[in-house]
Amino acid sequence: MKRNRITLTGIALVAALGLAGCGGGGGSYGGGSDGGGSDTPAAADTSTVKVSDSRLGDILVDGGGRTLYLFTADGKNTNSMKCDTACLKLWPPLEGKPKAGSGADAGLIGTTKGSAPQATYAGHPLYYYAKDKAPGDLKGQGIDGIWYVLNAKGTAMKQAAPSTDSDGDSGYGY
Repeated sequence: MKRNRITLTGIALVAALGLAGCGGGGGSYGGGSDGGGSDTPAAADTSTVKVSDSRLGDILVDGGGRTLYLFTADGKNTNSMKCDTACLKLWPPLEGKPKAGSGADAGLIGTTKGSAPQATYAGHPLYYYAKDKAPGDLKGQGIDGIWYVLNAKGTAMKQAAPSTDSDGDSGYGY
């Protein structure tokens, strides 16, 4: 009877390829890790986009208060994101067309083109950061210098999020 053997080289190659799909360098986008556990993030309320006060000032959030982000490499109003399956698990899109809530400009809300429309604001496709655990979390802010929260005008807010965490987590998502 012949048995299949898995070599350490083969295991290392598979591990390296798996990590490359969502790493911070190279040709793919969306890397970054906060070193946190795998706790389930707060439930999304995709029916509304509104403005909420945060440590960065007024930012866009969904109806449940979850922070929304833009990806600076996205084209406006397109499905142009170069993100694989692992990356999309970390940066899930806000799908559909939400209504404007408090402080949001209804004229700036739209969707991407294509068969699975993604919500946009001022032309920027909107994303969640999966490691934001509670409404108001800003752990995705500034990751890889390409992920940022948006203000009420739909502009990326590129300042660093001040930390208020008592566990030593910087709050940046790294």
